[in-house]
Amino acid sequence: MDSINRRELLGALAGAVCVTGLSGAHVERPSFFTEEEFVMLNTLTELIIPADEHSPGARAVGVAAYIDRVVAEAFLPEDQLSWRRGLAAVDRFSVSSIQKAFNTASGEEQIILLTQIAKNEKNPETAAERFFLQLKQTTAFAYYTSSVGIHREMSYQGNVLLPEFVGYDAT
Repeated sequence: MDSINRRELLGALAGAVCVTGLSGAHVERPSFFTEEEFVMLNTLTELIIPADEHSPGARAVGVAAYIDRVVAEAFLPEDQLSWRRGLAAVDRFSVSSIQKAFNTASGEEQIILLTQIAKNEKNPETAAERFFLQLKQTTAFAYYTSSVGIHREMSYQGNVLLPEFVGYDAT
């Protein structure tokens, strides 16, 4: 077996992390969330960024799996706790609104519930409304930093040489 130094090993590991980032692959077992919480998280992220004719949604990109990995590796326990409490708050809201747990609600009911939670986005008052902000920001970050979000959704081409500057001239 060839010898490899620490720098080469770290470089290879970093490359592997970048390549596997948000693969959209099916997660056998969540690292942090329970199965029920993960199903709920996967549904919520897909409701925030659904698949359309232009690009796949959050589920296909693996946004919930990304959030699961990040939360599992969170340094502060309260960072993990905020996700658990937030998902529980959404579930409580669902039960109080439609007498069903969020995961057992129909797709149409889930959309209505999330719309109600999101309506006070500018001035969130309830735990579910505050969690929605955290969920929405994290979902958008995870999606739009994935290969699909950057290249397919936003058509980012990377740094390209412009033959002429076509921006604003401040002089």
